[in-house]
Amino acid sequence: MEVMSGRLEGAHDGVEGGPLHIAQARAWWQRLLGLMGRTRLPAGDCLAIAPCNAIHTFFMRMTIDVAFLDEQGRVLKTRYDLMPWRASLCLGAAMVLEFPAGGLDRFGVREGSRLVWD
Repeated sequence: MEVMSGRLEGAHDGVEGGPLHIAQARAWWQRLLGLMGRTRLPAGDCLAIAPCNAIHTFFMRMTIDVAFLDEQGRVLKTRYDLMPWRASLCLGAAMVLEFPAGGLDRFGVREGSRLVWD
């Protein structure tokens, strides 16, 4: 997977979270596997799954935070502490960012924030 840098603009409470290290899952098999099998994801790292408007945490071994983004990189929906064996959907989303649990708060992500690639 290719790793790129980005940041989220429009964070709440004045938190601008610093740079993100974003692994991109674009091939079908990368999107299917996502974070399965991992026990942790370092703070400041996230996984971008595109194209994608629905995710599952089947077979995952950690809790994650999720942000669904539209084609312009604007956050449409957030899910906090999504435990293993759950699923989430956001119609209109083009990409999903998966963070370690607590990542949305750490980076101040909220609906309306926007991902900017560096």
